[in-house]
Amino acid sequence: MKKVIIISSILASLAGAHVGFGQTSAGVIRYEVKINLHRRLPPDREAMKDAIPEFNVHQEELFFNETASLYKPVEEDEDEFEADGGGMRMRFRRPQGEYYTDQATAASIVQQDIMGKKYLVQDSLLVLPWKLGAGTKTILGYTCRQATYYNEARKQEIVAWYTDKLRPFLGPERFNSLPGGVLQVDVNGGETVITAQQVVLRPLKKNELKAPTGGERITQAEFQKISHEQMQRTGRGPGAPGSRP
Repeated sequence: MKKVIIISSILASLAGAHVGFGQTSAGVIRYEVKINLHRRLPPDREAMKDAIPEFNVHQEELFFNETASLYKPVEEDEDEFEADGGGMRMRFRRPQGEYYTDQATAASIVQQDIMGKKYLVQDSLLVLPWKLGAGTKTILGYTCRQATYYNEARKQEIVAWYTDKLRPFLGPERFNSLPGGVLQVDVNGGETVITAQQVVLRPLKKNELKAPTGGERITQAEFQKISHEQMQRTGRGPGAPGSRP
C-alpha cells in the first residue's frame, strides 16, 4: 500500500507540473518496432541466421488521454521466412502484448500470450530507476531529452528519448515512467529500437482506450514463473526471436 501511495504522489506531482507546458491531453502515437533477430539469437543457434532475415519490423500504437494509456500492436500478417536454397520455412509470430496503465490508481494491466494462452498481469505502476541525461535530439519536430537505465535481470542497457511537450508517464510498453512522452527507446545499442513515426493529438474514439479483459488474471511474479518454465521447455531465452525487450 505504501508503494502505491508513493507512486500516486509522484504521478500527481508530474500531472500538475505538466499543465503549464500546454500539452494536449489525448491522442495516438504510432511506433515502428525494429528487432535485430540475428543479435538476439543465442550462441548455440548462430546457424539460424541463414534461415531468417536480420531485422523484423512492425508497427504498434499508443492511445492516451490525461489519465490512462493503452499500448498495443497494429494488426498485421505474420511473416514467413524461407532459407536460401534450403526450402525450409519459418513463421515469425509477433508479440501480442497489450500494456494498459491508469495514473489515477497507479495501476498497470498487461495482457500477454504464452503458447496461445492469454494472461492478465496486474500490478502497480512501476517507476524505473532512470538516470536523466543532458543529451537532446529532435524526433518528429519534438525536442527530446535522454534518459538511461540498466535492466540487471535481462542484461539490457536502455536509452530513452522523451519530450515534455507530451504528458508525463507516457510511452511504449513499460517505458512510461519519465517526465514526458517517450518517442524512442533503444535496447542494447540497436538490438531493439522503438521509434515514434507519427503523433496525432486528437480526442479518442469510443473504445480506442480500454483495459484488456481477456485472459487468466495473475500477478507479475506468477507470470514470470510461468514464462521461465515455458522458456526452459522450449529452449528459448529472453533474447530469442519474438521475445519482448
